[in-house]
Amino acid sequence: MEAVLTESPGPLEELTRRRIAAREGEDPQATERQHKKGKLTARERIDLLLDKGSFTEVESLRRHRATGFGLERRKPYGDGVVTGWGTVDGRTVFVYAHDFRVFGGALGEAHAQKIHKLMDMAISAGAPLVSLNDGAGARIQEGVSALAGYGGIFQRNTKASGVIPQISVMLGPCAGGAAYSPALTDFVFAVRDISQMFITGPDVVRAVTGEEISQNGLGGADVHGGTSGVAHFVHDDEESCLAEVRYLLSLLPANNRELPPVVAAVDPADRPADALLDLVPADGNRSYDIRTVIEELVDDGEYLEVHAFWAQNIVCALARIDGRTVGIVANQPIAMAGVLDIKASEKGARFVQFCDAFNIPLVTLVDVPGFLPGVDQEHDGIIRRGAKLLYAYCNATVPRVSVVLRKAYGGAYIVMDSRSIGADVALAWPGNEIAVMGADGAANVVFRREIAAAADPDEMRREKIDQYKRELVHPYYAAERGLIDEVIDPRETRLMLARSLAMLTTKHAELPRRKHGNPPQ
Repeated sequence: MEAVLTESPGPLEELTRRRIAAREGEDPQATERQHKKGKLTARERIDLLLDKGSFTEVESLRRHRATGFGLERRKPYGDGVVTGWGTVDGRTVFVYAHDFRVFGGALGEAHAQKIHKLMDMAISAGAPLVSLNDGAGARIQEGVSALAGYGGIFQRNTKASGVIPQISVMLGPCAGGAAYSPALTDFVFAVRDISQMFITGPDVVRAVTGEEISQNGLGGADVHGGTSGVAHFVHDDEESCLAEVRYLLSLLPANNRELPPVVAAVDPADRPADALLDLVPADGNRSYDIRTVIEELVDDGEYLEVHAFWAQNIVCALARIDGRTVGIVANQPIAMAGVLDIKASEKGARFVQFCDAFNIPLVTLVDVPGFLPGVDQEHDGIIRRGAKLLYAYCNATVPRVSVVLRKAYGGAYIVMDSRSIGADVALAWPGNEIAVMGADGAANVVFRREIAAAADPDEMRREKIDQYKRELVHPYYAAERGLIDEVIDPRETRLMLARSLAMLTTKHAELPRRKHGNPPQ
C-alpha cells in the first residue's frame, strides 16, 4: 500500500497543474484587466450565482484542435468557456460562462461543443440553464466551424424552449449571430455600462447609414430594457443582477413536468387589504399605480416585475399568493391610461405563454379602456400583433383567475382573460364598468338621432349617457348574465385569489391533439 502511494504524486501534481492553468487562463494579467473594466471573471460570476461550494465543472481541460492563424500555438484549457452545474437554494441549475480572458470569450468549435454538451445535460436532467454571456462572438480564425457551433446552440435553445427555464445574463459584448441565443431564451438580464447586444455594431452602422452612435447607445442595457424590449431585467451591477437571477429561479419549477415550488406563507391569506379601498379611485378618469395594488395582494408585498421599463402600460410580474407562485398581468393606468397597444400585447402574450409552459397560474387585474387607436397602430399591425395576447390566453391551460378592478371596455376586455375566453374564475369589484365602450361614446352612437333632434343637444346627451349607464354599464349587468362569477368587496380580493388558486391546483385541461398551433406573428 505504501509503495502505491509513493508513486501517486506525479499524476496528481500534473492534474493540479492543469486545473490551475484552466482556472487562471493563459495570461496572468488577464484577470486584472477584466477587473479594471469593472467586470468579474467567469468563475467569480458562477460563485455569486450558485450556492457556495456547489459548482461541479465539466470539461475544464478541453482544448481546441484548430490550426492556422497562430491557433496551434495557443491551446488554453477550457477554450474560453466554463461549464458545469451546481445548486441555487439547494436545487440543481446548469450554467455556462464565457471567459473573456481567453480569446475574448469568442466561440470556436471546442468552445461550442462544451456548451452543446451542457445544454443536452440540462435538458436530460430537467433543470434550468443559465448562460453568463461575455464574448466577442464567433472566433474568426476557425471560420465556418464557429458559425456551425452557434447553430447547434440555437437548435438546443429551441429544443429546450418550454421544457426547462432558460436565462441569459449579459455581462459583456454580444454581437452578430451570438445575440440570437439570448433572444431565444425565456429571460434576458443586462447590466448597465458593461452589457451590449447588437446584430451590426457602430462601425457597420456608420458605414451603411452614416449614423454615429456608441456601443451603449446602439445596444446597451437601457436601450434593450426600455426601447427594444430585448432585455427583461436591467441592473446597475453584476452582484445585484446575479442575486435577482437567484430570486427568479426560486419562483420557477425546474422543468415543465413540475409545479412551481410552494413555500410556507407567513403572510395570512385572509389578511384584509383595506388599503385597496383608497388605492383605486372610483372616477375612471383618474390614474393610479397598479403596482400598489399588486403589493397589497401578494405575499409580503414582494414581486418580480418583468420588462419594467418596456411597454409600461401593462405590468407583468411573478409573485406568490399564499405561498404559491403566480404570474400577474395587469393594466397600468398611469401609463397611457392602461390601454393595450402593440408593445403591451406582445409583452403580455409572451409572459402568458411562459407561465403556461411552466405551470404557473395566472392572475389578471383588469382596468382597460380599450385598444390604442391610431393610424400608426393600425398600419403596424395592431390586429395581427394584438391577437398574440388573445391567442396566448386562449391557449393557456394553467389556472386562470381574473379580477375587473374598474374599467373593462370592448375587445380589450375580452382579451384580458375574460370568462368568455376561458378564465376559470372571473371576479369584479363593485364599481366595475364592463361594456362594449364607455357610456359617453356609446350614447353618441346609440342615441345619435335623438341627440341631434333635441332642442338642447347637450342636455339630451347627458340624459342618454345616464340612461346607458343605468341599463348596460351598471356593475351587476355582467354578473346577472354569468359573465362574472362574483362581485366582491375589494378588501376580500387577496382571500378570494388564494381560495381560487387553491381550488384550481388540481385543474386538468387539454388542448386538441396537434403538432403545434400557428399563433399570429
